[in-house]
Amino acid sequence: MDSILRLEGISKSFPGVKALEDVHFDLQPGEVHALLGENGAGKSTLIKIVSGVYRPDSGTIRVADKEVIFNNPRESQQRGIATIYQELSLYPELTVAENIFIGHAPRNRFRMIDWGAMERRSREILASLEIHDLDVTRKIGGLTVGNRQRVEIAKALSQDAKILIMDEPTASLSEADVQRLFEIVGLLRERGVGIIYISHRMEEVFKLADRVTVLRDGHYVDTRKVADVTEPQLIQMMVGRTIDQLFPKLPAEIGEPILEVRHLHRAPMTRDVSFTLRRGEIVGMAGLVGSGRSEVAQVIFGITPAESGEILIDGQPVKARHPEDSMRLGVAYVPEDRGTQGLIRPMPIRENVSLASLRMLSRASFIDFGRERRLAVEMVNKLGIRAYSIDQIVNKLSGGNQQKVVISKWLSREPRILIVDEPTRGIDVGAKAEIHRLISELAQRGLAILMISSELPEILGMSDRILVMREGRIVAEFSREEATQEVIAHAMMSQTQPAGVVQ
Repeated sequence: MDSILRLEGISKSFPGVKALEDVHFDLQPGEVHALLGENGAGKSTLIKIVSGVYRPDSGTIRVADKEVIFNNPRESQQRGIATIYQELSLYPELTVAENIFIGHAPRNRFRMIDWGAMERRSREILASLEIHDLDVTRKIGGLTVGNRQRVEIAKALSQDAKILIMDEPTASLSEADVQRLFEIVGLLRERGVGIIYISHRMEEVFKLADRVTVLRDGHYVDTRKVADVTEPQLIQMMVGRTIDQLFPKLPAEIGEPILEVRHLHRAPMTRDVSFTLRRGEIVGMAGLVGSGRSEVAQVIFGITPAESGEILIDGQPVKARHPEDSMRLGVAYVPEDRGTQGLIRPMPIRENVSLASLRMLSRASFIDFGRERRLAVEMVNKLGIRAYSIDQIVNKLSGGNQQKVVISKWLSREPRILIVDEPTRGIDVGAKAEIHRLISELAQRGLAILMISSELPEILGMSDRILVMREGRIVAEFSREEATQEVIAHAMMSQTQPAGVVQ
């Protein structure tokens, strides 16, 4: 079968960085072709070349067997290429129909926008994707992330896209939205649309993709049929080494209870929650999106104080009416969304590391910048943060290194209790192993860790005990030995009570 897209010998350099060198890639009609690699492997640069954002320094691009040169994204779009980035590019104050046809709205014979035709054609495009529950006159700003993504796909089809690039499309979606996205990908495949699919989630690659291409350090590694490759083989191709243990659980001495939560209640998503966390212990908290996991963490940390119930530290009742209260008590919280809740991304590493410790670093209300720099250097070295300087802007770091900066911000306070919410979301497999090792080392040093995660392999691999939440309640508890993916999934979704259920 002839390729609809073929890249040969693509190279691209930026000042001081060779982003891509002699990379090749091809895409066939009706194919889902996964593009994998660690952060910094060159995936983003490659898709920006295909999208017309960058021009390659050398190499050729062929679309439908015709060599092309893209000077800007519009020229790429005119060749039937559409890109859906992780950060969706929609206008919140415009309607669904206006976003779908922005820049190419249908016009009447007087060259004015034909609003009726635009809304009618928008409904037809959505219906072709079997989307019947989306009002085309509704403003984008009021839609869920999943529905916004469907609008992005409809926008691509409105321009008759034959090549669709999807960059981490499920990163912010609920389980139901992920399933609907997979169904849409299947419909697009049947129509002959070629899809370049970028994801850190291996299970998605094996579920959706026909072939997979791996990049490492800007170089092409290999292209394989997904049916002919295993997950360990892909990981080895991506990181250049075998990861025998993605979840390096180190032995830790589990000591006395540090945190006890009794009958904690905060409507609507924290209902009569009780559990204990011990020194040196990693307790995993599993549950579907919307089960109340993050809300429990926010109640404990004082972001949304409890309406009733008790929090005890070292057996003594404490009040957590504000995050400052929890911080003084030795509690640290790494939130789910590091970009908006954990970091100030335009600021350098040095200032982000010191954010939670400014009072400790200040004298007479003035920051001691020497102490701040020494703290940042210590944390960069201790956590292995890869950066050219402590003055590097955080937004320029990879996802895994950004997550390490968030963790370092709290470790600088020397907490006793660490709550981590989705600690490896959106980071590559090599960085995941590093974060897992760091969490395990912290437990080995005696920290009590509550780890919230949507990834069951992570929960199973890292936890000493596992709590399962559903509808704001803890419905089951399993020891490490008892826990399997099946019993946890059953507890997460079933209304009946499996073994291990909390009565």
